[in-house]
Amino acid sequence: MKNNIKYLAVLALGLVACEPEFDNPIDEPGVFTSGEADFSNYVALGNSLTAGFADNALYITGQENSYPNILAGQFELAGGGEFTQPLMADNTGGALLGGTQILGNRLVLAVDAEGNPGPVTYTGGMPTTEISNNLGSSFNNMGVPGAKSYHLAAPGYGNVAGVAAGLANPYFARFASAADATVIGDAVAQSPTFFSLWIGNNDILSFATSGGVGEDHNVTGNIDPATYGSTDITNSNVFASVYNDLLAALTAGGAKGVVLNLPSVTSLPFFTTVPTNAVPLDAQTAAFLNSQFAAYNTQILPGLAGLGLISAEEAGSRQINFVAGQNFVTIVDESLTDISAIIQGPPFNLDPQTAGLLGQLRQATSSDLIPLTSAGNIGVDLAGDGTLISGVSVPLGDADVLTVAEQAAVANAQDAYNAAIRALATANGLAFVDVKSLLQQAAGSGIPFDSGVVTSTFVTGGGFSLDGVHPSPRAHAIVANAVMEAIEDTYGASLPSVNPGDFGTVTLSNDVN
Repeated sequence: MKNNIKYLAVLALGLVACEPEFDNPIDEPGVFTSGEADFSNYVALGNSLTAGFADNALYITGQENSYPNILAGQFELAGGGEFTQPLMADNTGGALLGGTQILGNRLVLAVDAEGNPGPVTYTGGMPTTEISNNLGSSFNNMGVPGAKSYHLAAPGYGNVAGVAAGLANPYFARFASAADATVIGDAVAQSPTFFSLWIGNNDILSFATSGGVGEDHNVTGNIDPATYGSTDITNSNVFASVYNDLLAALTAGGAKGVVLNLPSVTSLPFFTTVPTNAVPLDAQTAAFLNSQFAAYNTQILPGLAGLGLISAEEAGSRQINFVAGQNFVTIVDESLTDISAIIQGPPFNLDPQTAGLLGQLRQATSSDLIPLTSAGNIGVDLAGDGTLISGVSVPLGDADVLTVAEQAAVANAQDAYNAAIRALATANGLAFVDVKSLLQQAAGSGIPFDSGVVTSTFVTGGGFSLDGVHPSPRAHAIVANAVMEAIEDTYGASLPSVNPGDFGTVTLSNDVN
C-alpha cells in the first residue's frame, strides 16, 4: 500500500507571502505615554515563544519578529530604551557545537514531485552559529527555547560543558553570564524596569507532542523536577511555586510587568491537521481486512469479556471495522488492558507476533489526535509485500497518537497552570494577557485585522509557522497588540498598536537569506 496520506491543501502561494503587505506610518513620538509603567529597561523572560523560535528553529528573522522585539519598538515611543537580543548568526537555523551540527536547520515550504506543498528541512546551507562562542553579555530578550518553568531557576542550565550530554540548554549557553548562572538571575541582574513573562507551555507541550509518552506528575505526585523526564508533565503545585518565585524576583526591585497565560496545546495545527480517518480503502481491500480481523472481533474480544478479563464496554471499543472510503487508523492505546500474554494461551493460542499486535489495539476515533510529525508513519508498507501496513494491519505506536485520556491530562495541567498565572498576576498587580482565548478565536472564526483574518489552519491560516506549534510573525504582532492592550488597561499607558498585515507568515522557498 503506497503511503499517499495528504494533509495539505494546494496553496495559492501568493496569499501567504512573507513580505509586508501594507504601509503603516509610524506615529509621532510624544503622543504616547507609559502611564504608571517605565519601559526604559524592558526585559522579556520565557521560552521559544519569547525568543522568536519558528519553523522548528531559531533564526534571525524569527527573532526580529518576536513579540518582545515588536513591543520594544512600540515602547520606544513611550520612553522605552534599547532592546537587545542574542541573535543567531544566520537565517538557516540550526547550530554547531565544536564545529559539529547539533541543532537542525529550519523548515521551509517546498513542493514535492507530485505538486504537493509541504514543510521540508532547509538544505541550502549549513548553520554558522557556534554554541560554544559565548556572546559575553546578557540581553533584554531572555527567551530560551526548550525551557520549562523550573529551568529558569536551574543553576548550570547554560553551562556549555553540559550541552552535549543534554544537561544544559544550547541556546542559554550562548549568553549565560557564568557556567552556574540561572536565566532568572541573569534577567534580574539587568535591573529591569518592566518585564514580560510567558512560561509554562513546555511543561505540558513535550508530553503532548510525544504522543503522551511521559509521566503526569499530577498523578504520580512527584514534586522534584530534578527527577523529571523530558516529556513529563510538571506537577501543578511545582509550577505555581516556581512561577511565584519568578515573579517575586522580577518585582523585587519595583518593576512592573505583564504575564501571559498558556494556549490550549491541542488546538495547535500540530495536532489538528492530520485526520484520524486518514486511510483510504476500496471495497475489496476493506473486505479482506475485515476477514483478517473477524476472529478478533467475534471470538477473542467476546471471549475475554465473557471470562471477565475485559469489560463489555472495552470489548466494544476495540472492534476493528473497515469500509470502502476513508477509515480510522489502528492505534496502540496504553489505557486498554494488555491482552497480549493472555491470548497466547488457551483457548486462543496465538503466536507472539500476532498477540503483540492485538495487545492494546483499537481504531482511532475523531476525538483522538495525530501529531503532524506522525503523518508520514501512516500507510507505510513495513514488510514490502503489502502484509504489514502501519495504521492498518499494524497499529500506530503510542508516540503517534494523543488519546482522549492523554489530552485530558494535558488540559487539566494547563487549567491549573493558567489559574496560578491569573491569581499571581492579580496578587502582584500585573497586566494579564489571555492568550488561550486568542488561540481559541484563531481556531474558530479567526482573528480579523484590517486586511484579512488570521486562523490556526496549517500554512494557509497565517497564524503559525511550519512546525505547527510556534507563531508566525503575523501572530507575534497580534500577541504584541494584546499585550499592549493589557498594559494600557492596567497601567494607564497609551501605546500604538501594530498592523498584523505588515508582518509575514511562512517562507515560500529555500531562499531564506
